[in-house]
Amino acid sequence: MSWDGWLAEQRETRERAGLQRALRARSVDEDVIDLASNDYLGLSTHSEARRASADAALAWGAGSGASRLVTGTTTAHGELEAELADFTGRRSALVMSSGYHANLSAVTALADRDALIVSDAHVHASLIDAARLSRATIEVVPHNEVDAVRAALDQAGRRRALVLTESVFSVLGDAAPLPELAEICAERDALLLVDEAHGLGVVGDGGRGLVAGLGEAPQVVMTATLSKSLGAMGGAVLGSEALIDHLVNRARPFIFDTALAPAPVAGALAALRLLRDRPELPHRIHRRASELADRLAVSRSAGAVLSVPMPSPQVALAAQAAALDAGVRVGCFRPPSVPDGVSRLRITTQAGIPDDGWEHAVEALTRVIEQHGGLP
Repeated sequence: MSWDGWLAEQRETRERAGLQRALRARSVDEDVIDLASNDYLGLSTHSEARRASADAALAWGAGSGASRLVTGTTTAHGELEAELADFTGRRSALVMSSGYHANLSAVTALADRDALIVSDAHVHASLIDAARLSRATIEVVPHNEVDAVRAALDQAGRRRALVLTESVFSVLGDAAPLPELAEICAERDALLLVDEAHGLGVVGDGGRGLVAGLGEAPQVVMTATLSKSLGAMGGAVLGSEALIDHLVNRARPFIFDTALAPAPVAGALAALRLLRDRPELPHRIHRRASELADRLAVSRSAGAVLSVPMPSPQVALAAQAAALDAGVRVGCFRPPSVPDGVSRLRITTQAGIPDDGWEHAVEALTRVIEQHGGLP
């Protein structure tokens, strides 16, 4: 079969299953309440974050010009790393161009053919890809089952072991049992890598994430993104000074990637300072998420994400379109983006939406989901 024929066949297969995707551009002036983005706290459009980003672009230019180890590191990178570490209770931090790169860097620099990776079945695609690239032995354990993690680590023998999880999971919105996992890892000299992409800015004391609640916990490595609660872009790995030194010297996705540009670095730093000074923002997230979960008759979320199961991929797409017609944008997760194969609407609670807009969104979603079989 020719390449053109193979590509056409692949598309037809996706379309029959209701899994074909397409890019849809937003306009800057669209009149839609956005409950699909991950800008949980509304800080991407905050005047201070916008001004900081613009000033950094004017001062440094549109890009960073090189990798971090050449000339891509600016004073703003150092400030952001120091304040991220202080805010989350970690010793040190390393900023990268995306959260995806943060996970790739951490896992592939720590694990190799002589290591064992124990991975929760629901971790993000970036952690799955990182584990595969590391060439380590991979043991996938059932979601949030502590005993399964313990049993897998007991089979590690002399291999270095790395456990992968998220603090708040990106599809179901549930939290990992971090204290238990940290204890198991400490007892067995394993590292616990926690992706705080959906935890930072939303959960924990003042939005510091769940890892901060573990205290020093030297066996814990934290990764995060700057593109969700902090409303910018980029990612970070946080942990001990020795860990960060190792990544600077051994993490290929960090070493060979162009540095994150100064504008998003400055925007993320401004957003982090806003979060530090406005602890009421995470509280608003939880209040609204609980209210919406009760209205939609779904499980309450540990974070900002609400998951509404739908009867099929096609029905999920139809419900998403109906919500948009009602002026509310929501996400639509279908295989392979969902770990259990169940198509869902994915609704992200937003703290920055005015109260009247939020009320409209709640009413519209309740009506749409009821019409499309998503309510019992």
